Amino acid sequence: MMKRLLGSVLLSSTLLFSPLSLAAEPVDINTASAAQIASALNGIGPAKAEAIVAYREANGPFIAVEQLSDVKGIGPATVTKNRDLILLQSGGAE
Repeated sequence: MMKRLLGSVLLSSTLLFSPLSLAAEPVDINTASAAQIASALNGIGPAKAEAIVAYREANGPFIAVEQLSDVKGIGPATVTKNRDLILLQSGGAE
């Protein structure tokens, strides 16, 4: 009984403090580097993050979060699941 309880406590502690359980910090997609974007947003790897930066450089700052879906390879579902992690402090309203 004690072994089972100890195992449960250990498992719970591991899950509680794992990197996957830590909430990511929001990122301003108008000023962040590709590396910062890739590490902050779910489903956005280095290639898509580079595409976000390239789009921003070619078209100016993002004005609305939904505009992120104009970047090739990023769809509305990705925008929706990251909405709380995307900031537009230096380009327009959220």
